[in-house]
Amino acid sequence: MAGGMTGRARPADGRTGPADGRAGPVAGRTGPAAGWTSVADIRARVRRRWDDGTILRALAADEPFPVIEVPLRSPKPAEIGDDLPAARQWSADLVAGGRGGAAYTLRRASVGGRLIGRNELPARAIVDSYTQAAALLNVADEVRAYRAVRAAVAEEPVLASWVAGHPMRALSTAADWPGLLAAYRWLRAARGSGRYLREITAPGVDTKFVERHRALLAQLLDAPSAADGFLAALGLRGKPRTVRIRPDPALGVATGFSDLAVPVDELVASDPPVRSALVVENEITFLSAPVPAGGIVLWGKGFAVEHVGGIDWLADIEVGYWGDLDTHGFAILNQLRASLPNARSLLMDRRTLLAHRERWVTEASPAAARLDRLTTPEQDLYQDLVTDRLGPRIRLEQERIDWSWAARQLPS
Repeated sequence: MAGGMTGRARPADGRTGPADGRAGPVAGRTGPAAGWTSVADIRARVRRRWDDGTILRALAADEPFPVIEVPLRSPKPAEIGDDLPAARQWSADLVAGGRGGAAYTLRRASVGGRLIGRNELPARAIVDSYTQAAALLNVADEVRAYRAVRAAVAEEPVLASWVAGHPMRALSTAADWPGLLAAYRWLRAARGSGRYLREITAPGVDTKFVERHRALLAQLLDAPSAADGFLAALGLRGKPRTVRIRPDPALGVATGFSDLAVPVDELVASDPPVRSALVVENEITFLSAPVPAGGIVLWGKGFAVEHVGGIDWLADIEVGYWGDLDTHGFAILNQLRASLPNARSLLMDRRTLLAHRERWVTEASPAAARLDRLTTPEQDLYQDLVTDRLGPRIRLEQERIDWSWAARQLPS
């Protein structure tokens, strides 16, 4: 038969129809029956071994090709008798798909018997070389690209090991490996230098390239992938943390300026003669609040209040915190007290909340975390907000508090 089928498919008694009296082949049926293994099925089986990196990992390790044998679901004797043209076409398609052994090799087995005679049908498709797999999957270009990546990093043991162990990820960035190699070498050499990343001089590499590939470079350099952690682990200088302040002019710490953004590290080192501090969450309230005599007002900027907490000399003076009267406001206060346990809250009490009932708004996504650094009155009010005891998702933003009410309770 055509396509590698041999023998004669005919009833043993010479009749023209099936021996059991069933209807003959379906008129017009010419394609392989559903359930018979197709070339696409063989390709999909091999593709899985490509996609999970098995083939390229073996190639990188200079190992023999991991032979892939695909058992074929072939026509049964009754199906051959029912639709001989379809069976012939199925066999011919498999033979053509193998491209004369360039894509896979077919093994055959004898099928048939008394009714239809003996036929040699394809029984297994075998892929046993890298060249066959590349031809079947049409990935010759990708194999060449992976070989080029391996060659590029061969002199860097860490990179060579990573490329061998993560072939598909290495291949997905094949075009970028010259830059990755240059960036890796520069970052390794600059480790602990305290330089800014902007000073990178690796050929063909700029800061945008490093940022785009930071997750991969972090793995190669054994560093965290988050921006701040990446730079810190490499001993490079990151963007300075700053805090905005309004100091009492009498302190003489910023002569001629009433509002400054100061690097936290420099503010820590300056250790000015400040007697008290007010930390405010909202910017316009920060600008409006009176500066206490001999004191300073700092913009907490929501959860960025940790920058304020990093100013260690604040632990030695009186610190007040004024945030929104909602669950997140208490969460920020709780966070600040991790560094400044003696910070006291201002205008974050039940009396202030109830006095401004007409100015309540709805908190979009209330917090419900356990806060262990609140005082008993603060904790009671926080629980009331979490459990909606006073109303659903109540929030009193600090800029909605009547200013005359606030002014009477703020330090001056």
